[in-house]
Amino acid sequence: MGLGDKISNAAEDAKGKAKEGIGEATDNESMANEGRVDQTKATAKKVGEDVKDAGRDVKDGADDLFDK
Repeated sequence: MGLGDKISNAAEDAKGKAKEGIGEATDNESMANEGRVDQTKATAKKVGEDVKDAGRDVKDGADDLFDK
């Protein structure tokens, strides 16, 4: 995962946590739910990037194995 993706995902997660906190503090369930959705999206993106990174690692390992 690139640094830009990590920063973007962390920002989306932080934004979601802030929304959730403000929503809970003001009894605005809709805003709290939006915050939870933002956090879930950020987590899903991170998992997707981790899967892509793992796939690249497997490919690189296989390339190294067959190059010998």
